Amino acid sequence: MTEPATVLTTTDPRTGLTATEVADRVARGLTNAVPTAPTRTVGQIIRGNVLTPINLVVGILAALVIVAGSPKDALFGGVIVANSVIGVYQELRAKKVLDQLSVVSAPRAHAVRDREVRELLVHELVLDDIVELRAGAQVVADGSIVTHDNLEIDESLLTGEADPVVKVDGDPVMSGSAVVAGTGRMVVTKVGAENYAAQLAEEARRFTLINSPLRNDVNRIVTWVGWIIIPVGVLLATSQYLRRDETWQQSIISTVAGLIGMVPEGLVLLTSVAFAVGVVHLAKRRCLVQELPAIEVLARVDVLCADKTGTITEGALEVAEVELLNGVDAHTVNSVLTALAHLDPDPNATSLALKSHYTEPTTWTVTGRVPFSSARKWSAMSFANNGNWVFGAPENVLTSAYTGALLEQVESHAANGQRVLLLASTAAVFAEANDAELPTVQPIALVLLEDIVRADAPETLQFFADQGVIVKVISGDNNVTVGAVARRAGLQGWADNVNATTMPPIDTEEFTDAVMASTVFGRVTPHQKRAMVQALQSRGHIVAMTGDGVNDVLALKDADCGVAMASGSEATRAVAQLVLLDSNFSALPKVVAEGRRVINNIERVASLFLAKTTYSVILSILTGVFALAYPLRPIHLSILSWFTIGIPAFFLALEPNDHLVKPHFLQRVLGRAIPAGTVIAGATMGAFAIARLDTSIDEDHARTVAVLVAGGVALMNLFRVAQPLNHLRRVLIVTMIALFGLAFVLPIGRRIFELPLTHAWAYAMGAAFIAAAWPLLVLGSWVSEQFHRKAAEKPDTAAT
Repeated sequence: MTEPATVLTTTDPRTGLTATEVADRVARGLTNAVPTAPTRTVGQIIRGNVLTPINLVVGILAALVIVAGSPKDALFGGVIVANSVIGVYQELRAKKVLDQLSVVSAPRAHAVRDREVRELLVHELVLDDIVELRAGAQVVADGSIVTHDNLEIDESLLTGEADPVVKVDGDPVMSGSAVVAGTGRMVVTKVGAENYAAQLAEEARRFTLINSPLRNDVNRIVTWVGWIIIPVGVLLATSQYLRRDETWQQSIISTVAGLIGMVPEGLVLLTSVAFAVGVVHLAKRRCLVQELPAIEVLARVDVLCADKTGTITEGALEVAEVELLNGVDAHTVNSVLTALAHLDPDPNATSLALKSHYTEPTTWTVTGRVPFSSARKWSAMSFANNGNWVFGAPENVLTSAYTGALLEQVESHAANGQRVLLLASTAAVFAEANDAELPTVQPIALVLLEDIVRADAPETLQFFADQGVIVKVISGDNNVTVGAVARRAGLQGWADNVNATTMPPIDTEEFTDAVMASTVFGRVTPHQKRAMVQALQSRGHIVAMTGDGVNDVLALKDADCGVAMASGSEATRAVAQLVLLDSNFSALPKVVAEGRRVINNIERVASLFLAKTTYSVILSILTGVFALAYPLRPIHLSILSWFTIGIPAFFLALEPNDHLVKPHFLQRVLGRAIPAGTVIAGATMGAFAIARLDTSIDEDHARTVAVLVAGGVALMNLFRVAQPLNHLRRVLIVTMIALFGLAFVLPIGRRIFELPLTHAWAYAMGAAFIAAAWPLLVLGSWVSEQFHRKAAEKPDTAAT
């Protein structure tokens, strides 16, 4: 039994716990294991795929037919087995892949044990562990600060407060927050379920099929059908039993024949399977889908906000040049930059670039420092007997003095795509993180750094431009520098760059207008990034955000689809819906293609299922109102469902399809299905009625003609829906026609599906009805296109 998680001892922050102390806590259950699993359990998956409303309806109807003494007509009940087996298999497959990738991308902690710093998974931490805190790291357990060095924590995801909080010894820290500056160590005071935000990261990885506009539309269709079935079923049953004087057994069979055709039994299954297959496809490309709707949402995105560093560029810098100012000698500047690089306890990309350029060690001693933060955009160090130095963005280090020749010099370099940083000296001595007020400084040198543009960035940006997606680059760097990098990456509109410090206040229409008007934004604070995403959304855009740093977390969380690089901070990976495990920006077009495949293919096959629903409803109403014999038996609906809908829909749903996603999914599907279903119903009832005019043809023989006409017209509808044809679709359609025809030709087929031979003239009449239905299907398509054209003029509320 797990003991209450209370601090047992005071752990020395220098040595950490010993192996014996760790083993004792593990044995007592005082580990940081999160109690909830990141994915649905096997039992939940089985129940979720077996105990569905559609399976319940189909099961009840199958049972009624069996009770009526015609088990052969209950063959449609096999769809319960097919739905359950396929759905369980695909979701278990996706679960296995996601669980494996979640381990790869799971947050890590650096714990001190036996005087050594060791990288551990979150669940391997125990109570009283000493955990190192570094810039960009996610705080993975609640604790208390025991050592600090200019430590600042971003608690915005927990409190909503955008400003980082300075932490000193004894201050509490909560899981779910992130380190934005400085370093320190904390002692774990709560583990497992007692953590304030223990389930934040795990909840993001849960495999889910909810909150998807596409699935919402599909579920809406199923709900409508459910409401229609009840009154139509009552009408059909009373008509067959009371007005036609059929036996109760025949009345049940006729009623079930009408109702089972209304149920789009495979539509929900195919939607789930299409999503699950997409997850597996993307996993093979090293893309972790943490929230399933992200596949669909990214395909609908019309604005992509890209962080420059780590997205368009590799996130690595190199020193291009150092320009001396005010006659300072090179030796002094080189010595200062060497010390800044080698004595930074938590180096960022700039420090690493300096360190790789200045490889010689330093003998200087640090007496005080202010770490870099994305909010102030400068850092500082004081050295024993070697002065005090500030290093950062020129416009932030030099405020009133940033004019004239120096300004022109900086902008000239920035226009060439170089990142320009200023080294300045000051008489002020730096001590603690809260000594962050900028003193008077003297410019000493300009350090020119260059971003390395990803080799795949130009092609990826061009892909989104070709697809009509607006790309906006948002960065904390100088806007002219960002624009130059965007130019090197081939981004259109790179010259249209804005310094975010000059933008109107957020939450104003002027701010939103500025965001809409420009392409490149520099000197953007984390709070502004989030406001930019919200501004775009307020104008009806669907926004994706890519990023890798702590300063991207707020914007990633608020975007419709957040995409994080695995090489970035743990905090960004925790809140993003997609994680690119190889930090490969070029993987995004593959995600878009998967989303388009799901949306476009489900739209295609949904019209097949709903055409069957439409003609079943019309036939049921006609036979119910006019007390006519129902032209089909349940066994006939099985053959119609298999060869004109079910089997071809399965292949069509999984076929590649990267066409642009069009708006108004539900209207488009209904606009195609209703005309087709109406034509099928009219042709089927007409052929059945004419066949019954011949007194030598009874109802069973007339139903053979009705099945032939219904299947023939439905196959023509399949041919129309499958346009444009490719090799796979041609083979699929020919195969379905052949299999459907064999049911009429082969004796075993006629016996199983109850299709007795009838007069030759009846077959010819059925063929004539099929031929006459084609121009009506074409007319229905034309009417549908007119409907779509009008719908396109209205905003797509479903997509948003």
